[in-house]
Amino acid sequence: MLKLKLEKEQKNELVSRVQDYFYKERSEEIGELSAEFLIDYMIAELGPYIYNQAIQDALKLVGDKMVALEDDLHAIEKPITFNRR
Repeated sequence: MLKLKLEKEQKNELVSRVQDYFYKERSEEIGELSAEFLIDYMIAELGPYIYNQAIQDALKLVGDKMVALEDDLHAIEKPITFNRR
């Protein structure tokens, strides 16, 4: 599986959010490096679960769209009539 690579701006935003969370929810201050290590750990541990769920969600969505497309195609079929002489 591919390793998730966050853009620098995204990583910085997440670091700030993790630091805010620890401060607001746990009354703890953590440094940028600790927050970054936590983010990397969570991505490594949770990433495969989230990725697999996203794949399942995409499969269901595509399947639903295919059923709808199939129904639409059947709806525009032309009737075949035989001319009897």
